[in-house]
Amino acid sequence: MENLSTIERILAAKQSLPGALLPILHDIQDALGHIPPDAVPSIAGALNLSRAEVHGVITYYHYFRQTPPGRHVVRVCRAEACQSVGCEALATHVQSALACEFHATSADGDVTLEAVYCLGHCAVGPNIQIDETTLHARMTPEKFDRLLAELRSKP
Repeated sequence: MENLSTIERILAAKQSLPGALLPILHDIQDALGHIPPDAVPSIAGALNLSRAEVHGVITYYHYFRQTPPGRHVVRVCRAEACQSVGCEALATHVQSALACEFHATSADGDVTLEAVYCLGHCAVGPNIQIDETTLHARMTPEKFDRLLAELRSKP
């Protein structure tokens, strides 16, 4: 019910804006951590779109998630500049360390792993972002293992 009132409040505030769908989706994800599938009919109705159109936008953009994230979100940059300095090997290591693929959450529910395509620090890649607040440059598998241990040790 709390999710529904949050979604209704966001829809009321934004539905009349031109191109309102993306701002609405961003606001819902910012408020709830994800876009619940049961929000799609309300969004579609408010914007006079089909549910398929709304679902298509949600699934097209990697940024949007349909399930709640883990306690922490780890984003690995996979853009060309980071690829040129080893992000693919790093990505493989991160997936192995978390025992999950991109756009999934570790079995313990602690860490969600996401791929991004440019964190804006191309000169010092490969880069990883933790929880949208901390950017780590020149990341190596060893540095990641230390970061992961630190993340998991926090209450």
